[in-house]
Amino acid sequence: MNPSEEFLRHAADCQRMAKFTRDPTSKQTWSRMAERWVRCAEVFKSQRAAAKPAKRFRPDAADLHP
Repeated sequence: MNPSEEFLRHAADCQRMAKFTRDPTSKQTWSRMAERWVRCAEVFKSQRAAAKPAKRFRPDAADLHP
């Protein structure tokens, strides 16, 4: 499981806790935690995409020597 998937799993757990808790303050806290886990997943994905090296064009040997 990659970190982004794990963050989303934590978010789902927090959403479940928010759904089943009866205390309004706890419900709000769990909901905010879920939002933060989702944000962590988004940040991880964007940073991972930015960290990937650009593909380099590598000409075939046939293109170099006509």
